[in-house]
Amino acid sequence: MSRPSPLQNRVLPTGEIIADPARGIFTGNRGILQFENGQLGTSRWKHQHWIICTLTHPKGRYHGPMPKHAWTPLFFLDEAVALAAGHRPCAYCRPKAYAQYKSLWIERFGTAGHSEIDKSLHKNRVGRGRSQIRHQADLASLPVGAIIRWQDQTFLVREGCLLPYSPNGYGTEVPRGTGVVEVLTPKPSLAILEAGYRPKLHPSAHTCG
Repeated sequence: MSRPSPLQNRVLPTGEIIADPARGIFTGNRGILQFENGQLGTSRWKHQHWIICTLTHPKGRYHGPMPKHAWTPLFFLDEAVALAAGHRPCAYCRPKAYAQYKSLWIERFGTAGHSEIDKSLHKNRVGRGRSQIRHQADLASLPVGAIIRWQDQTFLVREGCLLPYSPNGYGTEVPRGTGVVEVLTPKPSLAILEAGYRPKLHPSAHTCG
């Protein structure tokens, strides 16, 4: 018996949502999204609270991949990818991660609640036509956990090297190098990484050397 085709619910660091059988180590949501024949409809979000959740609900609940009256699960390879796509840790199922993220946010930007954080992230993650907002930075200045585009490839920034991204995991390291690159991680989350936040990475994200 053939397996059913995967749903279009895998989020890439470029912000695109594709169909892919790999699920990664985190889920998350942007509200209730509609599917038709396994493909997403026009909407890519229903609210600005884009969060990063654990794969298992704290109370063991599961409402299926295409619920009509609950949030639609999206999947990320890891937290670095989710941050690059514009999400932030969930306060409910990942309270420690959210508390650290929020504490560093206050350190950098001042006191803020969920709504203020999400509004700021939204202004920095998507522009007109739902296009991802990107920015330029010197590669040497970027913190561990940032995601970049360089030489037509997507990379995770590690200590001393870059790891090429694919939906199934990270590939063989390349030297980190120098120069200006295109950064996918929104500026606010990049600042949180610079302040010391360390996202949980996929097992394939090996250390350099």
